[in-house]
Amino acid sequence: MKFAMGSGTLTTLTKTTSTAGDDLSNLVKQLGQAAEPLEGRFQGAGRAAFDNFKGRTDEIAAELKGALNAVLMGVSGMDKSFIEGDQSIADQTKSAEAGSSFDSARFGGKA
Repeated sequence: MKFAMGSGTLTTLTKTTSTAGDDLSNLVKQLGQAAEPLEGRFQGAGRAAFDNFKGRTDEIAAELKGALNAVLMGVSGMDKSFIEGDQSIADQTKSAEAGSSFDSARFGGKA
């Protein structure tokens, strides 16, 4: 398996998933709203679990959004490190090349 990552991969990933936390949070809230017609129809442990979910819908949505935002912050940090490393390698290569003499590598002709 070959893995090739371009210089803009992590930037693109961050941009395309930056709204995912809001989307996921909204979906959890919509699930809670969609379940409202079922409220009061359960008994026993099922009712306790349902009531617990309904009571914590906003909290669950906020926790999921916060967790995804933390992941995106990590991806953003990796992107910054990748870009800095890429630039550092380019700078070091240019510096090493500038200090090198390629005269001895000439083939044929005058030396």
